[in-house]
Amino acid sequence: MTEIISTTILLILIMDPLGNLPVFMTILKNLNAKRRRIVVIREMIIALIFMLLFLFAGEKILNILNLKTETVSISGGIILFLIAIKMIFPSEENNGISSNEEPFLVPLAIPLVAGPSLLATLMLLSHQYLHHISYLVGSLLIAWCFTIIVLLLSGFFLKLFGSKGVNALERLMGLILIMLATQMFLDGVRTWFQN
Repeated sequence: MTEIISTTILLILIMDPLGNLPVFMTILKNLNAKRRRIVVIREMIIALIFMLLFLFAGEKILNILNLKTETVSISGGIILFLIAIKMIFPSEENNGISSNEEPFLVPLAIPLVAGPSLLATLMLLSHQYLHHISYLVGSLLIAWCFTIIVLLLSGFFLKLFGSKGVNALERLMGLILIMLATQMFLDGVRTWFQN
């Protein structure tokens, strides 16, 4: 049960729904409320399909590449650490879409929700919890549901926290993610020294 909780928290932190709120609102600002909900649900379903694909194919990919568990854990820790640094110290970047056109697949589903970091993490987790894949699917679905609820209630959250509050929450999530990344890295190093 604790593994499900920790994995769910990890996936929510990487999906970063609160950090993505301003981006979603900016890209979808010219759509009416009903159409905005439809687009968010559609993009989240596309993201879920990609995430499940990488979750189930991840172990096969790692076997083909002949990667060991400790290597996967150490590299996963480094990747998550870099993601967390970007969350704490965000940079302005272009999302590659005009605000007048309705997004499809890019940039909302990929890379904002199902980005390279999340897909890589799912591959790493599928290797780490090879015999508990049902737990991973459960964690992924819980994290996905949490993310879609936050994004559907984006207007409410932005009014509640304000843009500064959302930024502060994203930095807090980044700090938690740094701790999780460090633990993953240390677990990999410990396993490497034991072998």
